[in-house]
Amino acid sequence: MIRKAPISMLMTVPVITLKKKDSLETAERLFKKHRIRHIPVVNDNVVVGMLSYTDLLRLSFADVTDNSDSDAGADAMVYNMFTIKQVMKKHIISVSPSNSIKEVAEIFASKEFHALPVVDNNKLVGIVTTTDLIKYLLKQF
Repeated sequence: MIRKAPISMLMTVPVITLKKKDSLETAERLFKKHRIRHIPVVNDNVVVGMLSYTDLLRLSFADVTDNSDSDAGADAMVYNMFTIKQVMKKHIISVSPSNSIKEVAEIFASKEFHALPVVDNNKLVGIVTTTDLIKYLLKQF
């Protein structure tokens, strides 16, 4: 394992993003299409929040593994009652591409986050998740 290895070694790029004006239905489609669990919300590539699939599931009647159309109508109705701006997490901690993997692991361990945007000069350049970190660590064995 490389000491002081930067998080840029394992961050995901490009990043799937949302805007505050996007619909929750759009967010759900992106989560399912790309098989991801966290999407940064941006304004001109500046992170303003983070939406997780869990945030949507709290609103949704749908079963995670069920794609039935009967739940789609109920989900759409609930999704129309809320906006991404209302549901997203607004107080986001971000990391720099030069932050070490160890520093990011410490944030994950202490803050109970599962994804962090990677920001350089106030612009989103990547995302790192606990899954990225676990995969990196497994490669070391």
